[in-house]
Amino acid sequence: MSPAASAARLVGAATALAAGALAWSFVEARWYALREVSVPVLPPGQAPLRVLHVADLHLTPSQPDKVAWVRDLASLDPHLVVDTGDNWAHDDAMGPLMTALEPLLARPGVFVLGSNDYVAPQPKNPARYLLPDARRAPARPPHQLPWRELVRRLTSAGWLDLDNRRGVLDVDGRRISFVGTDDAHLDRDRMPPAGGPDDARTRADEPVDLHLGVTHAPYRRILEAMHDDDADLVIAGHTHGGQLAVPLWGALVTNCDLDPARAKGLHGWPGPRPDAPGGAGSTWLHVSAGLGTSPYAPVRFACRPEATLLTLTAVPG
Repeated sequence: MSPAASAARLVGAATALAAGALAWSFVEARWYALREVSVPVLPPGQAPLRVLHVADLHLTPSQPDKVAWVRDLASLDPHLVVDTGDNWAHDDAMGPLMTALEPLLARPGVFVLGSNDYVAPQPKNPARYLLPDARRAPARPPHQLPWRELVRRLTSAGWLDLDNRRGVLDVDGRRISFVGTDDAHLDRDRMPPAGGPDDARTRADEPVDLHLGVTHAPYRRILEAMHDDDADLVIAGHTHGGQLAVPLWGALVTNCDLDPARAKGLHGWPGPRPDAPGGAGSTWLHVSAGLGTSPYAPVRFACRPEATLLTLTAVPG
């Protein structure tokens, strides 16, 4: 075979491989997965606590399969639901979103908003996602989504709004305090002060069993502030797990200043996991790869869309 023919065959094979990978990425974006992890973070002797983490649905009206899948998560019987934002991506998604969340809204829950809860996504060059910071001034004013109505519906159902707020819930016989921030990707984050009247840990007559941090985008400044706030576990989304990952390697980007090694899953901050060597001073950190994508980039590769059931267990005595 001549060199020209060999080169042509290699180009053809590479083109076929790329086309196959692209086709698969559209399929994988709708191949939803439930992740289950255990976090030893409760006081010694306590029974396990099931926390369902949902993130980055980016729901549009044309996704009934996602709506049904999210509704079915209620069958896991979580004690607490944590929603870390970017729930929708379309003006007409309020109805489908409420249908998806309806059975979960019957459970105790907390939420924060992400950038795409405030404004609709816009077409952009997907290569920007590979930059260290993909933000830029929009070419035209962003279209506002009805986020105030979304907040009203979630809070009316009993969920706590943790956007730059603190809160407390009694969940399955445990008293849990929360600290949350609004979306750092839009620079809307303001860490609420510790020790004030909204900090449940100041109530000596009602001690808390667990202190959770909740944020949409896990920027380092947020993680450092929540670590300093003595959060036992920080829960975040936003990264999409890198969305396009390299098999056997992982994420290349996080769309924030978090390192790619922590793009999804259970980790520690600022060091290793608290149960790993050298992790004694770390806070537990869970980052979800989320369930959706921008409608202008509806692909995933080696990074399935996910929700996570976190089973919180007692610290070994």
